[in-house]
Amino acid sequence: MNGTPVDVVALGESMVTFRPTVPGRLADVPSFDRGIGGAESNVACVLAAGGHPTRWVSRVGADGFGDHLVEAIGGYGVDVGAVRRDPARPTGIYFRTAGDRGGDSHEVAYYRAGSAASAMSATNMDLGALRAGRVLHLSGITAALSADCLGLLGTLLERRPGAPDGPLVSFDVNHRPGLWRTPGDARVLLDLARRADLVFVGEDEAEDAWGVTGGPDAIRAALPEPSLLVVKQGSAGAVAYDRSAGERRHFEPAPRVDVVAAVGAGDAFAAGFLSATLRGLPAAARLRHGHLWAAAALTVPGDLAAPPSRAHADRLTALDTGAWGTLHLGPGWTEATEAADSGAAEEVRTP
Repeated sequence: MNGTPVDVVALGESMVTFRPTVPGRLADVPSFDRGIGGAESNVACVLAAGGHPTRWVSRVGADGFGDHLVEAIGGYGVDVGAVRRDPARPTGIYFRTAGDRGGDSHEVAYYRAGSAASAMSATNMDLGALRAGRVLHLSGITAALSADCLGLLGTLLERRPGAPDGPLVSFDVNHRPGLWRTPGDARVLLDLARRADLVFVGEDEAEDAWGVTGGPDAIRAALPEPSLLVVKQGSAGAVAYDRSAGERRHFEPAPRVDVVAAVGAGDAFAAGFLSATLRGLPAAARLRHGHLWAAAALTVPGDLAAPPSRAHADRLTALDTGAWGTLHLGPGWTEATEAADSGAAEEVRTP
């Protein structure tokens, strides 16, 4: 049943992505490999790989690309029973170059305007299935797709008087400038974030979307409402503000990582933090789990990577401050044995 409780329900558009088989301009690449791409479905897939029952809710076209998305995401163990098929609108797709997204030569070509997911609304989606998890994970990307999608997020973020306690609402700001007509439009994300329980936002995102400068404390001042606020600072680390612990401020540096591909790390960080939240771990441990799951994504070529085993991640998370500060993760580190991460100052990497 679509209303069956799960740990995490993730709402959002996923697209079929085409990645070049060789480097070069999109105009020159002769062939592409097919994959899947979507911030919220990424979170659901990684959490499922980490042992959490998850559900992905969206709309896809009644086409072959829609079939592929449902089958591929379901293949990770994610419940896709609440995904709706739209006979009139297509599944979104996009093409990207093989290089680093942060490089000047990186190209992305989206074909998502008028997609099935952009027609999501509070009247055509299964609200019961969306609210039937311990956590409901949302993203600012959905808000940018259409007025109906923005309205759906507004409905899901409503506090309904007299209603039973709902899920913890997690909101990843995920500011994508290319999806907003003017920079000022993205300020709607600040209003949405204020209504969530847990918010993830990058320091750079807060400046670009809202004009907030001055670091994590300034972002918390602009966004005091969420019980948990996580401000990501790239490779430096992340800060969590936890009101449930008397508004404690926690900073955890990110471990050193040999980056293979800088894609999917933000989604993996959110998944790792949510996993630790579901387990009732303290804020500092949640941040470390987020960093470790992000490192798993950074050390593989694609957008999705299996997280470290729970035991392996727990051992690393328990390292003292000095040992954590010397941690160095390279490709294959998630498969390291217990002996590989037992030394306080030992690097966990492959030769």
